[in-house]
Amino acid sequence: MPKGNSLPKLQESARQIRISIVKMLNAAGSGHTGGAMGIADVLTALYFSVMDVDPDKPDRQGRDRFVLSAAHMVPALYATLAERGFFLKKELSSLRSFGSRLKGHTMRNPEIGIETTGGSLGQGISIAVGFALAARLKQQNWRTYCVIGDGECDEGEVWEAAMLAAKEKLDNLCVILDRNHIQLSANTQDVMPLEPLAAKWEAFGWHVTTVDGNDMAQVLFAFEKAKLVKSQPVIIIANTVPGKGVSFMENKWEWHGKVPGDAELAKALSELESTGE
Repeated sequence: MPKGNSLPKLQESARQIRISIVKMLNAAGSGHTGGAMGIADVLTALYFSVMDVDPDKPDRQGRDRFVLSAAHMVPALYATLAERGFFLKKELSSLRSFGSRLKGHTMRNPEIGIETTGGSLGQGISIAVGFALAARLKQQNWRTYCVIGDGECDEGEVWEAAMLAAKEKLDNLCVILDRNHIQLSANTQDVMPLEPLAAKWEAFGWHVTTVDGNDMAQVLFAFEKAKLVKSQPVIIIANTVPGKGVSFMENKWEWHGKVPGDAELAKALSELESTGE
């Protein structure tokens, strides 16, 4: 992890990542904006403070692993990786273009820090459980982190993976549940109510922490606490604001799969850039 990343520096990195997200989605003309904007603080904390990763040695054996199970939020991951130095920022404008390394959902490419191929919701957490088991079997100390969506919890595979992780007592696994209350076509409450969400994960044998996922200090503290838990996998329920940082996007499910046009981009950049002054 890079040294000397104070809270203000991390918050500034998250702001820059959000600027990159809206720019790249505008250039692509398609993609998923809301969730990507909301998860930016969590990814900033992971890649700039929590995880043991090295842009100069992206496939180093002892690195921590990250799985974006909610793979449609990949613009946030690309923007974070570019900000961290895994590849040049100018490549972000190639998102979803023919021949680009930056696909609309994750495609495994360790050279740029992408560990897994994703898309079908529910599969990523299963892969993450496999990673954590592999580390244990190889007697290696690296940790696995995985982001899942709240709408993704409609998938039965999520709960199958949750049962196995608890049965195996995978304390080297930390899942972050992006609780933004939106999914493809509506609010999660209208599609499939999930509460009591924390109690469900506790019943499955997980250690549960709930935080404001857009409060960098809370997020960092939760990750530090997670490393101290023994004999249980950890899930951090991160309450996030979809579209965070842009007033007309925030908490609007319509922005789950919508991208900013040119006029909307200008308004978004005006808001995001003014917060850094």
